[in-house]
Amino acid sequence: MYKENSPAVDQELQNWVIWVREIFENAAEGQVPAQQLMESFKLNLYQDEIYLFTPKGELKILPTGATPVDFAYEIHSKVGDHCLAAKVNGRIVPLDTQLKSGDQVEILTSKNQTPNPDWEKFAVTHKAKSHIRRWIKEEQRKAVEEGKEMWEKRVRKSKLTLSDDDLEQFLHEKKLDNAASFFLGIRQGKIDPDEIIAIIQDEQKHPSAVVTEEGKIDGLFNRFITSARGIATGIVLGGTQDNFLHSYAKCCHPIPGDEVVGFVTTGEGVKIHRRSCRNIRLMLQIQSNRIIDVRWPEDDVTMFVAGIRTSGDDRPGLLNDVTHAISTTLNTNIRSVNIDSHDSLFEGTFILQVKNTEHLERVLEKVRKVKGMKRAERFEE
Repeated sequence: MYKENSPAVDQELQNWVIWVREIFENAAEGQVPAQQLMESFKLNLYQDEIYLFTPKGELKILPTGATPVDFAYEIHSKVGDHCLAAKVNGRIVPLDTQLKSGDQVEILTSKNQTPNPDWEKFAVTHKAKSHIRRWIKEEQRKAVEEGKEMWEKRVRKSKLTLSDDDLEQFLHEKKLDNAASFFLGIRQGKIDPDEIIAIIQDEQKHPSAVVTEEGKIDGLFNRFITSARGIATGIVLGGTQDNFLHSYAKCCHPIPGDEVVGFVTTGEGVKIHRRSCRNIRLMLQIQSNRIIDVRWPEDDVTMFVAGIRTSGDDRPGLLNDVTHAISTTLNTNIRSVNIDSHDSLFEGTFILQVKNTEHLERVLEKVRKVKGMKRAERFEE
């Protein structure tokens, strides 16, 4: 550029050339030992760039903070993709090692090595980051396709009738991200497709209860669960009964006495589910990090409200026999009774106060032994 009298000479470059010339002139006059000369050269290079060398002496210029991964991709994208390890000045170092000016870097490769998603955390050059992201995206796309094939194969084997729209609606109802995340989870082994199919089949056989516009279940059951939860106030989280934002899941209607878990939602606080809830079985596979331990307040004195639903052959004295069976089992207190009879069939719902679920099961066993009784089970919508 000097010979061509070019005016477009970068001032910083001019200063750097002058500095290099002075160093070597001093060295030629014997004023600077060779080792000190090299150290001075390393320390005074551009502060935002580092100068590195291949084993063959080729110069590579990279940003400050660059690692062997950046160096590998600077040589060639295939070298970066198959980077297994690195030697810096003859010593093997971790791939996240920050390189220094003057380092000699040798990249060891393997055909079996592929980019690690963690590389993106310490790579600094755009070239390295873009290649790593491109590889991750392509591998994820392949995994999603493979997961989709695995899902469709299990659906066909189970003879489940489920369209793409049905699946999307199912995932939306369960507040899952999207079908791609679902298929990826199957491919990675985080989601058991047979378990999901079982949940869907169960929902198809037993549709969810009809919900009003206010989101409350109509009728006696709504009054029952409201009364039940009023007995034990609050939920214990992390050993404390603070007034944190929480609500009760309508899919399983937990009440005091049930084993419960919490699911951390977005914007709705913690949703309380029964531990046996089919939706929690799904969440444990897909979003287990959002499941937290919660429990009802411990109080041995407080009874909790439970309901039982009964049906049998209508006959004189049946109601009296059922109430007697309930009240004589561990002195169970009956809070309310709702009965109906049609076509010689008796149907009754009893709201009780019991100590725990074992107490409730003892009552059910006694009621089932009443003459003419065909069914006695826990009251669940």
